Amino acid sequence: MQKGILSHSNINCKHFYSPISLYTKPTSNMWYQFLNIFFFVFHTAFTLFNITGWMFKRIRKLHLFTMLLTAFSWFVLGIWYGWGYCFCTDWHWAVRESLGYEDRSNSYIHFLLQKFTGTNFNQVLVEYCTLIIFLLCFLLSLWINLKKGIKYWIR
Repeated sequence: MQKGILSHSNINCKHFYSPISLYTKPTSNMWYQFLNIFFFVFHTAFTLFNITGWMFKRIRKLHLFTMLLTAFSWFVLGIWYGWGYCFCTDWHWAVRESLGYEDRSNSYIHFLLQKFTGTNFNQVLVEYCTLIIFLLCFLLSLWINLKKGIKYWIR
């Protein structure tokens, strides 16, 4: 497996304070099936929101918050767990491992592209594209939110 810039391959997959492994004792696979679907829907929606949220005036503050949360996970938690670490991805992998899936990727975006297209794209290219798109959206969000000034944030 290739190691990229936003790679989970350099961590030991000791799940970051995973609420799945700490707080749930499911009696059947139904709970894990639900969580697997939940993570597909939530994480994909969160990712799409990070890409497009800056476009909509009413939700720009929320968008900036989600971008900061993503940056915190990738670059601060990433110091300890590997650059590009995402706790949501880690939790989803824990669920999928419990269900017996072995189709894990180092990147959630790479994983989604494989699932939706059936194509195994170059992982390093996907990670660079992910980083570039994230940085562009983050800078757009910062610029749009901060150009309004302090009055915008107080209301």
